[in-house]
Amino acid sequence: MEIKALDSSYSWDPNPYTLAQIWGKVTDFTDEANRELAFLGREEWVHRFGEGDHPESIQWSMICLFASLMLVMSISQQTLLEMETLLQVPLSVCNPSCPPGFRKAAIPTKPICCYQCVPCLWGEISNQTDSVECLKCPWDQWSNDNRISCIPKITEFLSYNETFGAILAGASLLSSTIPLAILGLYIRYRGTPIVKASNCYLSYLLLLSLIMCFLCSLAFIGYPTSEKCLLRQAGFGITFALCVSCILARTIMVVIAFNATKPNSDLKRWVGPKLSYTIIFFCTLIQILLCGIWLVVAPPFSVYNTDTHPAIITVECDEGSTIAFWCVLGYLGFLATISFVIAFLARNLPNSFNEAKLITFSMVAFLSVWISFIPAYLSTKGKYMVAMEIFAILTSSLALVFFIFFPKCYIIILRPKRNTKTYLMGRDSNPR
Repeated sequence: MEIKALDSSYSWDPNPYTLAQIWGKVTDFTDEANRELAFLGREEWVHRFGEGDHPESIQWSMICLFASLMLVMSISQQTLLEMETLLQVPLSVCNPSCPPGFRKAAIPTKPICCYQCVPCLWGEISNQTDSVECLKCPWDQWSNDNRISCIPKITEFLSYNETFGAILAGASLLSSTIPLAILGLYIRYRGTPIVKASNCYLSYLLLLSLIMCFLCSLAFIGYPTSEKCLLRQAGFGITFALCVSCILARTIMVVIAFNATKPNSDLKRWVGPKLSYTIIFFCTLIQILLCGIWLVVAPPFSVYNTDTHPAIITVECDEGSTIAFWCVLGYLGFLATISFVIAFLARNLPNSFNEAKLITFSMVAFLSVWISFIPAYLSTKGKYMVAMEIFAILTSSLALVFFIFFPKCYIIILRPKRNTKTYLMGRDSNPR
């Protein structure tokens, strides 16, 4: 049964439960017109009108039969609103509903209808009210700030478009021009004593390998495709092996050339470019074989890494075999250590063969960079690990260029009067 006010602005549908509440709670009261509404017993409600009352003065009335009760009421709209508020069915929970982004969690020592709203973890969402559990986002998506929907994860790699990657790429290209300029200078002054004394063709090969060392760092920048992952570490290992092999050959030739000047020396037959190229060939060949075995047995490949930062997909190269990677790097250290030991033992040679001192300093710098690289490489992740390797490549290559070639370039350009056979033999101690 539905009861409506005359203005039709409010309606109320009484039901047995509500009427029972009225019967049990209301005794007697008066309406707005000061008319008495009295409770006469369980059988009936009687509304008494005074003399002169007209039916139009009654806002509205209701007669309902319930459990043999006769109710005759005239209740104002305000009274009805207050009564309905009083008679609302109480909620059977201890707290409001949990909004989206939260889940319900039981409270220990309290009834099961009592619960607390717990926010979903990062990477999980709930898009319904009173969710019992949160839903985990797919591996390539992450929850938004409200944790009500999944959004695509950010893809991260060392890119040419970002400032850091652009700086490293620019440094690589700019640094490669230094050995290129020195190569042009050596070709221009190839007939001078200082260039001849340093075995000009061996110097050409060393400068070319240094150019490739600088440029190989570009392979570490950009999206790491499977092809790039396959070749970049192998290219780095082979070019650096060629470079260090050239330095080792120069160091051995310095020692042989000095001892060959002694009377009745058997080392005279080893003086010449043949021994140098043989050393370079075999030392580089070993590194090529190591890289070849690496690429065949456990080649590097591109992977999506979500362990470093759960909200970011880091695209990087998996080395395939960490043992192979460290073997390639260790072989470079082995060649550099041999060069350092030989150069250090020959550091006290006469001035005409003082290149051993320059090689000693260059190898100290080279080994220092790569020894420092190991803990730094192991403690970084993602694109910063790649940037650390690029930094080690550039700094170690610059150290070789600076210590081996800059002193000779200084003499060729700024002190040309020292670029004489007399000075190199140590006979002219006061050149201008």
